[in-house]
Amino acid sequence: MVRQQQWVNSEGTRLNVVTEGHPASPAIVLVHGYPDNLTVWDKVAETLSAQWYVIRYDVRGAGRSDRPARSSAYRLTQLSRDLEAVVDAVIPEQTFHLAGHDWGSIQSWESVTSGPLQERIQSYTTISGPCLDHVGYWMRKRFRQPSVNRARQLAKQMASSWYIAAFHVPLLAPLLWTGFVGKRWDQYLARTEQVTETSDNPWQTADGRDGVRLYRANMLPRLTRPNLRYARCPVQLIVPENDRYVGTQLAEDLNKWVPELYRRDIEAGHWVLLTQPARIAGFIDQFARRYEGAVVQTGLEEIRV
Repeated sequence: MVRQQQWVNSEGTRLNVVTEGHPASPAIVLVHGYPDNLTVWDKVAETLSAQWYVIRYDVRGAGRSDRPARSSAYRLTQLSRDLEAVVDAVIPEQTFHLAGHDWGSIQSWESVTSGPLQERIQSYTTISGPCLDHVGYWMRKRFRQPSVNRARQLAKQMASSWYIAAFHVPLLAPLLWTGFVGKRWDQYLARTEQVTETSDNPWQTADGRDGVRLYRANMLPRLTRPNLRYARCPVQLIVPENDRYVGTQLAEDLNKWVPELYRRDIEAGHWVLLTQPARIAGFIDQFARRYEGAVVQTGLEEIRV
């Protein structure tokens, strides 16, 4: 396995990019979430790189990448341009497969549903990170067409998303990460997610502190003023059934936005990348190979929505 590191400039922001596998192999881009960096994909990337050219990068505000101070620098449109800068630098003009987890998935929806990368993304695997515009319409429907079940769904998701409000309180989240949470993050994952092995992350406190800008820049504008967003590429939705942050109810109505949608429910928590990396790598591999023209027995038709 050939592993290389390089820097990519995205409109003045340096992004740390790591590639693994042979450059002649078809490419898969893995985008991490919050409060992680590219190391959260380590074991998944290790498996995939045997057959794929795997591209990972620290998103702005995480890992070794630059950390712009203004929240406006973290808007989804900018994050989409960051992804474009990475693939243009590493695999110019080539098509690729895309997978995202948590905020990596949220931001990847921007590229899947708009912009120049739509023509190059062959497939998309989304894990625990819905499109915020889709969620905005999901919430609007439950407010405008209420029912007991919809009210229960809305209340459940709002209870799961309590931390989003906390992230909007000035200074609160940065102080918590600097003074308490950052030092105990591994313990938290072990207790709540049954994560038994984590990668050494010297940037954990900084990743948590600076990544809250993602929420401040995007949550309220997108949820209150959603845009119509349709995917062109096939989408694989992996739903961890025990996700304490992203409820399974948010997957409802997704086939309205995705003409070719496949859904896999998995007995796991939010950080399934760390607890079941081999299985996640297998799901991504199977799905991507289908759209590389490979003749494989995937059983995907059984899970098409």
